[in-house]
Amino acid sequence: MKKRKEKSRRVLGIRGQIFLGFGGFILVILILLWVFQIALLGPFYRTIKIAEVKSSAQTLERYLESDQLEEIAGRLVSSTNTSLVISDELGRPYVALKASDKYVRLEQITTRDLREIFEGVNLSGGTRMETYRSGENGSFGSEAEEILYAKTVRTPGGSNRLILLESELTPVEATVETLKVQLLCLTLVMILSGSLLALFLARRIAKPIVAVSDSAKALAQGNYEIRFPAEGSREVEELSGILNYAAGELSKVEGLRRELLANVSHDLRTPLTMIKGYAEVMRDLPGENTPENVQTIIDEAQRLTDLVNDLLDISRLEAGVVSLSRTRFNLTASIRGILTRYDKLADYRFPFEAGEDVFVFADELKISQVVYNLVNNAVTYAGEDKTVTLRQEVGNGRVRIFVSDTGEGIPEEKLRDIWERYYKVDKEHRRAQVGTGLGLSIVKNILDLHGGSYGVQSRLGEGSTFWFELELAKEEES
Repeated sequence: MKKRKEKSRRVLGIRGQIFLGFGGFILVILILLWVFQIALLGPFYRTIKIAEVKSSAQTLERYLESDQLEEIAGRLVSSTNTSLVISDELGRPYVALKASDKYVRLEQITTRDLREIFEGVNLSGGTRMETYRSGENGSFGSEAEEILYAKTVRTPGGSNRLILLESELTPVEATVETLKVQLLCLTLVMILSGSLLALFLARRIAKPIVAVSDSAKALAQGNYEIRFPAEGSREVEELSGILNYAAGELSKVEGLRRELLANVSHDLRTPLTMIKGYAEVMRDLPGENTPENVQTIIDEAQRLTDLVNDLLDISRLEAGVVSLSRTRFNLTASIRGILTRYDKLADYRFPFEAGEDVFVFADELKISQVVYNLVNNAVTYAGEDKTVTLRQEVGNGRVRIFVSDTGEGIPEEKLRDIWERYYKVDKEHRRAQVGTGLGLSIVKNILDLHGGSYGVQSRLGEGSTFWFELELAKEEES
């Protein structure tokens, strides 16, 4: 059931989601237009008109004792279409202005009415608002509704005044009908144009994403040569760039995997063939059961063991399951001890230049693997002089070990890749006298675990120099 729900949520594609989202947005806009322009037009207009009348009363209040009172009152009548009467507490009018002949209420009011209104408004708190039907036709032919607003004021001079305002509330029914027709036309236009725009945007946005999705499916099926189109929005272009990089890396890994199978199968086959061949010779030919032949079988079996151990070491190092057993040991003496074991290699020389003995805090067994593998690699690619030179430099609290050969060297464009697992510079299955061809990857992983640095310098025809660097041990480290 859960899988079915998840599948149903994924049915709607990006085109459909964009179309529905855009359509929903247009629908909300249309609903708001209908609500505000039709349903709320009358209440909004009424609220605004009442606020306008109250604002006019406040303006007149500020000018009650000013010589500009009649001028200000005339402007208000003209601008707001409001009739007004200003009287004293006895009902005697000071200013009486009529905006239109439709306002009959103020025209018929008497002095007595004004006095009674003053008393009533004064008792009710100083303001009163009333609305009534005038019986006349408004601006759009319907019966007009009038606002009658009264306010009592005491001037700074101590006089009491009554401000009486009358204004027309124009009927909005005809306006609403007109707006309905306009909004209906606008609704049809917005639905049509919005649908077309949504389809256009959905197609424009979804097309590059669909192309990336199709390419990703091909990549998942093992087509590492696929390339993702870098088009569309900036995010899609960035995604395509990342996926293109991932496809390139997967293609490289696939190539390395195939090369690994070729290399390992060759490196396994060679010692197995020799073991089988020497064993058959010793079995079938009298007098061939010699110590030399037995030693050859032992050496090839050891080479086979070294290859399997190197493969296991790489797997464990890259899986992060190898733990370090750090101790304070003499790195210089350890390297000297390792080099004594290479004395059996005829015609090879291993000079070691070291000024003083230095101590490091590291895993001695793992660091010895680093030295072994770098020396083995140098022996494999040593030049005609068959010399592998080691040099020790100390400075800034660190020690750097150099391992140099005088072989063919490595092209500059390949220097970055030589630390990758199973990478071979010349792609040849050269059978080294020692080592398995997987040493540099082991060196890289061990030094990464120690937080050390490493590198290589090489020139074609002059040889290569590999180096690694570790921190010197402190006296208190043990």
